[in-house]
Amino acid sequence: MPKTLLVVSAHSADFVWRAAGAIATVVEGGGTAHVVSLSYGERGESGELWKEPGQTEERVKEIRHGEAMTAAAALGADFRSLDLGDYPLVMDAAAVERLTDLIRELEPNLILTHAALDPFNPDHGVAHDATVQARQLASGAGVASAFKTIAPPELLIFEPHQPELCGFVPTTFLDITPVWAKKAAAMEAMGAQAYLRQYYSERAEHRANHARRISGRGDIRYAEAFQREIPVVAGAL
Repeated sequence: MPKTLLVVSAHSADFVWRAAGAIATVVEGGGTAHVVSLSYGERGESGELWKEPGQTEERVKEIRHGEAMTAAAALGADFRSLDLGDYPLVMDAAAVERLTDLIRELEPNLILTHAALDPFNPDHGVAHDATVQARQLASGAGVASAFKTIAPPELLIFEPHQPELCGFVPTTFLDITPVWAKKAAAMEAMGAQAYLRQYYSERAEHRANHARRISGRGDIRYAEAFQREIPVVAGAL
C-alpha cells in the first residue's frame, strides 16, 4: 500500500542531505511525503547568506524557506516550518504539542528524523527527542485515551553527518538509484549550504557500495542509510 511519510528536520536543509532519496522513493511509489522543519537554521547553518552586506534574520529565513520549498517540490513533497529558532532549538511543551497535533493530522505510516546523539550539533538531538515524544503521544502510547490516537508509525533515523561519532549503526539501506536525479535537484536548490552537495553525493555512493555487498545487486549506484530504533513486527521471517 502507498505510504504516508513524515520527515522531521531540525533545520530546513537537513531533510535534503539525509532523506531526499527516501522521500522521492515514497512519492514514486504512489505515496505522500511531508517535511516539517522545526527551524530554518537561520542562525547557525546559513553562513554564506550572512556574508551579504545588510543581511537580516528575517531575510535569511525567507531565502531558506524558498530553497526548502524548491527542494521539496523537486521530490514531490510538501514543506512547512514551525519556525522555532535554532542554536539553540528549544522544544518546550507547546512546541511538542504542535508537532504531536501535526502527526495526528497527517497519520504517517513512517517517520524519519535525526539521531539522538550528535556531539557537533545541539539541535539534532533535541529534534530526535521531541519527535519520539510526539510520536508516542500521537499514538496514545499504544492504548486508547481521551485524545485522538493514530496507529504507531514506524520510526527510522536518517544518517548523521558524522555517523561514527553519533552512535549510528545502519540497519536499512535504501536503493535511491532510480530517484537520484531528484535528490541531486533537491541538493542543487540548497544554495546556502552548497558545500555539502559533494559530501552527500559521495556518501550516497559509499552507502551504495555497502548495499551492493549486502545484497549482491550490482545495479545499486546510490543509497541512503537508516537505523531502526523500534523493532519490526512481522507475520513471518
